[in-house]
Formats: sequence, C-alpha cells, structure tokens
Amino acid sequence: MKLNEIKLQGAYIITIEKLEDERGFFARTWDKEFFKSNGLNDNLVQCNISFNKKKGTVRGLHYQIPPYEEAKLVRCTHGKVFEVVIDLRKNSKTFLQWEGIELDSKNHEMLFVPEGFALGLQTLEDDTEIYYQMSQSYKPEYSRGIKWNDVTLNISWPLEPTVISEKDENLGPLNEDMI
Repeated sequence: MKLNEIKLQGAYIITIEKLEDERGFFARTWDKEFFKSNGLNDNLVQCNISFNKKKGTVRGLHYQIPPYEEAKLVRCTHGKVFEVVIDLRKNSKTFLQWEGIELDSKNHEMLFVPEGFALGLQTLEDDTEIYYQMSQSYKPEYSRGIKWNDVTLNISWPLEPTVISEKDENLGPLNEDMI
C-alpha cells in the first residue's frame, strides 16, 4: 500500500499494490502494522456499509465529538462516489478547509480520514456502495453534523442533489462551538 497525503493534514489516499496474473489480482486493503508504522490509527473496531440507490444522493456531513472521535478508512466497493472531508481540528493548519475525493470501485483507492474530521458524500452513479472501517463504535449522543450546503464551507458538489435524508436536511450550519 502507498500513502499519498491530500491537502488536509493527516488525511490520505491509499493506493493498493496489486499482484496481478492471468486470474486478476490480489492486494492488501488493511494492514495493522502498515498503519501503525505510518502513524495512522490502527484501532479499527467497526465496519459499515452505505448503499445508495440513486445518483446524486448526499449523506453528511457527519462526525463524532470527543471522547468518541473516529478515524475512518473508506473504500467504494461498487459504483462511484465524491467523498468530502472537512478538517474540524482547531489547532490544525487546515482547520475548516475541505477537500473532495472521487473514489470508485474500479481504481480500488481508499481514503484515510483521521479523528477530528467531518465526512460527507455524494454518489456519482446509481447503486453505489461504500465500505467504512471505523476506530470507534457509533455513539448517537456524541454524533454531530453540519448541513451539506453550509455557506461557510461552500462545498462544490459535482451534481445537483437528488436524495437527502430528513435528518441531514435538518442539520444546522457550521458552528465552531459544536466542534
């Protein structure tokens, strides 16, 4: 696996290294020692799948507050997705900056998001599935969110949204007291 840091400090695109032959390929998608030796959270305790029927679906922007902040390893297992990561760490050089990353099931890249970031997505194809590995279990009382079209963040979503849950539509704007 190869790490490529994105513009947000501590977040990475992870490229797998394929061992290919006439059958196809084999590759590692998780290696505790690799994560540990590169200073990434290697304590992944929960796995989740997000399946989205319609192109243009928006989910997020979600995060958990201390002491249950989550690191996430994200991979698109079917279809194509635009993942948005927002740095909410007040002491970070990239505080309140965001970046959008396209992941798809063909390139097999993954996104590592450290603790202290919010995460959202927009599907770019119908029937898109995303697989998440998390460093914390979901704790609803520590779960927070920012509205997907927050004017302060001014995220450039690639498509007009087609589906947004009522819960996500009712999230409030960015408020630094929430972080």
